[in-house]
Amino acid sequence: MEYRYERQKLSAVFDIISGGTPKRSVSDYWGGDIPWISIQDFNDRSRFIDCTEEFISEEGFKNSSTNILEKRDIIISARGTVGKVNIIGSPMAFNQSCYGLRVRDNIYYLFAYYSLINSIRELKVRSYGSVFSTITKRTFDEVEINVFNFCDQLRVSALLGSLDSKIELNNKIITNLEAQAQAIFKSWFVDFEPFQDGEFVESELGLIPEGWMVSTTGREFDIEYGKNLPTKHLLEKGYPVFGGNGQIGFFKEYLYEKPRILVSCRGAASGKVGFSKPYSYVTNNSLVFNEKKGEYFYYFKYLFNGIQFENYVTGSAQPQLTIANSKDIKILIPNKETVIRFNIIVGPYFTTQLTLSEQSTTLAQIRDTLLPKLMSGEIDVSNIKIEPEEIGHV
Repeated sequence: MEYRYERQKLSAVFDIISGGTPKRSVSDYWGGDIPWISIQDFNDRSRFIDCTEEFISEEGFKNSSTNILEKRDIIISARGTVGKVNIIGSPMAFNQSCYGLRVRDNIYYLFAYYSLINSIRELKVRSYGSVFSTITKRTFDEVEINVFNFCDQLRVSALLGSLDSKIELNNKIITNLEAQAQAIFKSWFVDFEPFQDGEFVESELGLIPEGWMVSTTGREFDIEYGKNLPTKHLLEKGYPVFGGNGQIGFFKEYLYEKPRILVSCRGAASGKVGFSKPYSYVTNNSLVFNEKKGEYFYYFKYLFNGIQFENYVTGSAQPQLTIANSKDIKILIPNKETVIRFNIIVGPYFTTQLTLSEQSTTLAQIRDTLLPKLMSGEIDVSNIKIEPEEIGHV
């Protein structure tokens, strides 16, 4: 049986809302109670934006061209970084580099969201601009999607939403475990709370527990650049590839069997600390810190989160972090006994994080495989039974 749907332009599916920015020169326009979205607030770890870096006042709202997006509205970045998409979690204003999208009657917001995600490549192709890629309101007249009946919209949303809900739950658990481990690290190695009854000695970093020492990154690590890998060689499956700003894809080979501490070394992200997964490839956009003391990995992982590598970045036109600039940073080295005790506590946290991250990667691959097939009607969902809680409300 042929699966039925109606082709509609995106401009017929959404009311398109423009944003704006209050004058920065008027301090009374800023720091109020109205969340204000800019590109930095888009959330890669969830479908939803629930908080923003900046807030505007009622006066700022009234004296600018911004508008308020409501819960379940959709926002898309439209200039520069084109095609980031999130759902609004609570009422928020937004800037002029984005469009707010409000679904019209008989369109379920999650179905509209997934339809938009499925259309991102076409939207990007239709963007214009020699300096900054841009999509305009006219672009939404040029892209069409398949619109199913409302019940089938709910079914599609339930199938894809169940995968994203599990990914988002995993991300929340990972974030919580990271915060717990970082709190333990701070208690032990910044505030020295478990060691207050012992002796302390003077060092280049101030008072430290007796038996500990101060070293440098160059003494404790073999530091090297990752290996160049043109983006055209990236795959959809294989060993994870890490660039200067996290995982960027997959490749047929790996360079490092065990997780590594990474620091972005080229471009605007220079100095950003990251971590690879087991059996990973790392590109030359990151410095790789290979620890010489294997049992210190967990300690160094949390230590590096507190190092301001940005202070060692050079170059304004093309920022970069070199091996030479990063090898003389002074770091605290606890005794081995203390580190082993720390490992026993935080090691399971890290293992759980890796497991959940791998699970999320698999779920995302399943979702991305299903998405075009569901949206094209190739997969008939009309006979799928769903429960209300499976739909995935905000």
